[in-house]
Amino acid sequence: MSYAGPEFEPPRRPRRSPLTVALAALVPGALLGWVVYEGLGSAGDGAGGAEATAVGTPSATVSSSPTDDEKPSPGPSQPTSSAPPAASGPLKGKVVVIDPGHNPANFQHTAEINRKVNIGTGYKECDTTGTSTNSGYTEAKFTLDVAHRLRTLLHQQGAAVKLTQDGDRSYGPCIDERARIGNKAKADAVVSIHADGAGAGNRGFHVILPGSVNSGAADTRPIVAPSRQLGERIAGNFVRATGSAPSNYVGDGTGLVTREDLGGLNLSTVPKVFIECGNMRDTKDAAQLTSGAWRQKAAQGISEGIVSFLRG
Repeated sequence: MSYAGPEFEPPRRPRRSPLTVALAALVPGALLGWVVYEGLGSAGDGAGGAEATAVGTPSATVSSSPTDDEKPSPGPSQPTSSAPPAASGPLKGKVVVIDPGHNPANFQHTAEINRKVNIGTGYKECDTTGTSTNSGYTEAKFTLDVAHRLRTLLHQQGAAVKLTQDGDRSYGPCIDERARIGNKAKADAVVSIHADGAGAGNRGFHVILPGSVNSGAADTRPIVAPSRQLGERIAGNFVRATGSAPSNYVGDGTGLVTREDLGGLNLSTVPKVFIECGNMRDTKDAAQLTSGAWRQKAAQGISEGIVSFLRG
């Protein structure tokens, strides 16, 4: 999720100097004991930036698209709704909606995605194009790939899974429709998948939680607490599965950020969070985001967080 777009404009912070981030323990039921991360970023990374980085992963030349052996294993191909879930599993009877951020074809439909929609607190553009790595691997491709991997993992746990889009639409859907899809499905959990587009040197993931909003069509008050629980479970498991450190530029090292300006959260009536998996504009993060093996770990971490949340 690029903060360059109208839907994503958080306050900027100057890059912190290298430091040790001590992570606080999550709520009961979440991953116990956060990992201590040394030296987030490094001299020479540059200033300003975004999220998820596996600590100790060397920088690499990033290709514009993943190689064949990095692509996800074949899975259900049905658009927006997926194949029937497994007959049994810990998530049997649960509904999960996965929201792959943006759409690969949004850039071809600028008039449509620039149309304003009501997000409760005001009006914002329908959608944005998202960001990309410096070599051209787009956020929209990344989010859809992780969504497919996550869908497969959740099916294995017995969940019914629905995608807000599966590359089956010419653009969008708009941010208000994305929220309605989760609401209509009466989802037990919704996760919107993104990657940031900030400056080089800013690294690490963060999970965005809904703030308390009660304005117009938006009333997040009933979902604030369960959404925080969902976000904490995902953050803790994402650390464990990927080895990535929380963001070094937002969230004060917790990996959690609360916002009240995102339509996809404001209009949700079911527990929902966004996860910014990494910064596509930082070469070290980009090396991870373009790796199929790392994307599988990212999907695993998100899946385990959802399972932990839904099992209580």
